[in-house]
Amino acid sequence: MADYIYLLENRLSLAQRAAIELVREIARVKGFTVFLVGGAVRDLTTGSPVRDLDLAVQGNAIKLKKDIEKVGGVISGESEASQALFVRFPGSVRMEIGSTLSASYPKPGKPVYKPSTIQEDLRRRDFTANAMALSLNVGSYGLLMDPLNGVADIENRELRLVSNYGFIEDPVRMIRAARLMARLGWQLEEKTAARYETGKQEDYISVLSEFARGYETEEIFHEEDPLRVLRRLEAEGWMKHLSPSWSSAKVNVAELEKLRELQTQLQMQGIYPDAAAANFPLLTAKLQASELKALKQSFVRQGFVAEVEALEGEAKEFAAQLGSKAAATPSLAWKMIVAARPDVVLWAAYATKSGAVQAKFKSFLGEWGQARQRIPYTLLQEMRIVPELPGYDELIETLFFQLMDGNLATTEEMKAFLEPYSPPAPPPPVNLRRLRAAAKKEAKTAKGRGRKAAVDLLDDEDENEDEPDDDLDDSDAPDVDVQDEDELEADTESEEDVDVPPPPRAAAKPAPAKVAAPAKAAATKPVVAVVPKAVAPAKPAAAPQKAAAPVKTVAVVAKKVEAKPVVKAAPAKAAPVAAKKAAPKKAAPVKKPVVVAKKAVPAKKAAPAPAKVVKKAVVTKAATKVVAKPVVKKAVPAKKVVTKKAAAPVKKKR
Repeated sequence: MADYIYLLENRLSLAQRAAIELVREIARVKGFTVFLVGGAVRDLTTGSPVRDLDLAVQGNAIKLKKDIEKVGGVISGESEASQALFVRFPGSVRMEIGSTLSASYPKPGKPVYKPSTIQEDLRRRDFTANAMALSLNVGSYGLLMDPLNGVADIENRELRLVSNYGFIEDPVRMIRAARLMARLGWQLEEKTAARYETGKQEDYISVLSEFARGYETEEIFHEEDPLRVLRRLEAEGWMKHLSPSWSSAKVNVAELEKLRELQTQLQMQGIYPDAAAANFPLLTAKLQASELKALKQSFVRQGFVAEVEALEGEAKEFAAQLGSKAAATPSLAWKMIVAARPDVVLWAAYATKSGAVQAKFKSFLGEWGQARQRIPYTLLQEMRIVPELPGYDELIETLFFQLMDGNLATTEEMKAFLEPYSPPAPPPPVNLRRLRAAAKKEAKTAKGRGRKAAVDLLDDEDENEDEPDDDLDDSDAPDVDVQDEDELEADTESEEDVDVPPPPRAAAKPAPAKVAAPAKAAATKPVVAVVPKAVAPAKPAAAPQKAAAPVKTVAVVAKKVEAKPVVKAAPAKAAPVAAKKAAPKKAAPVKKPVVVAKKAVPAKKAAPAPAKVVKKAVVTKAATKVVAKPVVKKAVPAKKVVTKKAAAPVKKKR
């Protein structure tokens, strides 16, 4: 089904498809179903040119006559018995529209028709290759109906009778068989060939009807090679039954060959004339006037006779227009020839005697058409003029005519002509790889800004924490023992960090830890704890130092605080102490991670320490998780500072 839809859309000419659509619409309005039948389906299947169209409607086709004339169809003949119309549509399209009928033959050559379905209509036809139909109806468009397996006979290139009595019932089928064999080059199927010879011997042709005689005689003129068909019918002995006065001897063979050659040249330029009317005067060139008149009167399609008689005058009128100022330029002459009726163009090109008109026809068939090869498709691509643009086909035709008239001789002229049709350049393509790289770079920059902002924030906090210490340094607060102050700070922090369990006691060793006593709580920055000697630089997290066994039961635990790397630790201010207290030496600045301690409690608010408090070793406070910065310089441990009440650590019994 899909294959035949493709054939209908691609193998038929534009004029043929337009004519079929007109009849389909008329039949739909009338409520008729319509089918493409007969030789058109056979030619579509074989790949041969579709010369004429046969349509069958389930209904009386004669009732479509007025509607067909309204849409531009010309009725050239009709048959009341078979309910058939012979129509000619614009573009030299010949069409036969008949009703779906069944036929019976009470006498040879005298059929009796009755309305029927499409299946019965196919079974009354002559040969199986012609007994196929294609649906043209909505919902089944392109559906093939082949009840007699005609496709197989087409593949074998054979003509097979539908009925064993086909030649007896309608002897015109023998003439049709000879005509089809001459046109297609096929052979008769074995049994069909035997019946064919029997029919010739038994003289079945003697009962040939007048309608069939005139129909088959006219069909010779519509053949692509009428002389070959005429000679084949003459050899079979059928011409004496069709037209005794007409034979191949009455044909102007030389002029007929010249006309056929001209027809081929026009087809190469896209003009496809129906040469039947032009063939007629050459095929009957040597007939007498009375014989010619009798031949014309025998035709079923009297409209064809009118076309033959009017062709000469129409060709002269067209030749006069072609020689006038209306066709002064090559492009104007080209447009005039293409717009004219193809059969009129054929006869004018053959019969005119005007040298100027003949020169234009010669240019039309030769040099004018070569201008299409000079169309600069590469330049069109460079200027972004592609077939997808609207109006592309019209632009190509305009360019073709400009080249034909010689208006665009150079490339510069070509570019200037095409510039208005060139669309703007598209934006550059987006490089996803570059976008990803830029996004990553921006993310890294934002991350760096975030870290810098965090460092600045911590610096501001440190400065804010230092301000009260400076005030305290200048105040008249009473001196507080440094060791007592450290104990108070440790106790305060341990109370705040109650959610962190104390480290196991077994992990602590009794060895005293070396610590540096802070000068005073009034330092501008938190006191830097002196790290023991073997300090591994750039560790991700500093483990808490092992301190001596605590005297108090409350353990000092560092709160998990993310440390801020300090570039340089400021040395502690030397605070005034007792007379016997040695001034601590300034520790060398060390670049190391320092835990930011919580804001120290001012000395003013600190309660005085109990009198009998046993002093303990101060545990250096360390964060459990510190983002460390690599140490640039190895820390120099500070010497042990001897405080006022320096005493050996007292071991408390557990």
